[in-house]
Amino acid sequence: MTAQRSIDLGELTDRVRLFGEFDRNLSAIESSLDVAVHAEGDRLLLAGEDSAVARAEQVVRRVLEAAVEGAHITPDDVALALSDARVDRSAALPATLLRSHRGREVRPRTSGQRRFVRAIDECTLTFGIGPAGTGKTYLAVVMAVRALKRRDVARIVLSRPAVEAGERLGFLPGDLREKFDPYMRPLFDVLGEMLDDTAVNKYMERGTLEVAPLAFMRGRTLSDSFVILDEAQNATDDQLKMFLTRLGSGSKMVVTGDVTQIDLPMGQRSGLRSAANRLGSIDDVAVVELDESDVVRHPLVARIVRAYSL
Repeated sequence: MTAQRSIDLGELTDRVRLFGEFDRNLSAIESSLDVAVHAEGDRLLLAGEDSAVARAEQVVRRVLEAAVEGAHITPDDVALALSDARVDRSAALPATLLRSHRGREVRPRTSGQRRFVRAIDECTLTFGIGPAGTGKTYLAVVMAVRALKRRDVARIVLSRPAVEAGERLGFLPGDLREKFDPYMRPLFDVLGEMLDDTAVNKYMERGTLEVAPLAFMRGRTLSDSFVILDEAQNATDDQLKMFLTRLGSGSKMVVTGDVTQIDLPMGQRSGLRSAANRLGSIDDVAVVELDESDVVRHPLVARIVRAYSL
């Protein structure tokens, strides 16, 4: 049965926030749900099969709410709203976590990412375990920058095991930062998106932002800090125990890794899964498992991850 519905755009003054450039957000809704969507004055008109129109209305109202609050709706936001509409989830679009220095809004895009962000907010120690492309590292760094800007912490500490992914890099010249830079490049890439180069350099010089190999964590107490251990699948049981016990007062710690991509030398066992299993039932500790449904890179990446998990 065909149906028509009208949605009042109300307080939305900048239509591009909702419609997208060249109305691409509206086009995405039309093609995904097989409905007709067009603007008429201060209203959006939806037409099509009754069930499709009902889902389209749910999607539009969800992104409209965010647009009225100042968000610029992206195709990813529309895709998330469409995905949730298919399984009848009608929660509001996730709030913007942070705006990059270029003005881009960062929000969790999948249900798994939302669980991960919520866990980081609510718990002192959070494990994020999942395949490539699920946003583990990206969201951990975003939450760290957000905490620093809010003055919830005094500094950010980024660490990673210096383990090569099946290749020998050989002797690397330079000081500690220059030697370790290739290992930390994914974290620096996210920082460079959230903060301009001047801010990153200023934070590094002041010690507000610290980058160190996992091996250099021994004997330290990290207080009033947001601490991230990335690629933790390449840390052994003893290394993870050492790292986790660096936690000081007023700090948060996030440990991320992909247990399907372990690069440790033959005979060494990853401690990530073991640590998550040991600590997951402890109060104030969260373990968030992400899967291929949370992949937010090119759609082909999810299919690659799925193929390798068979």
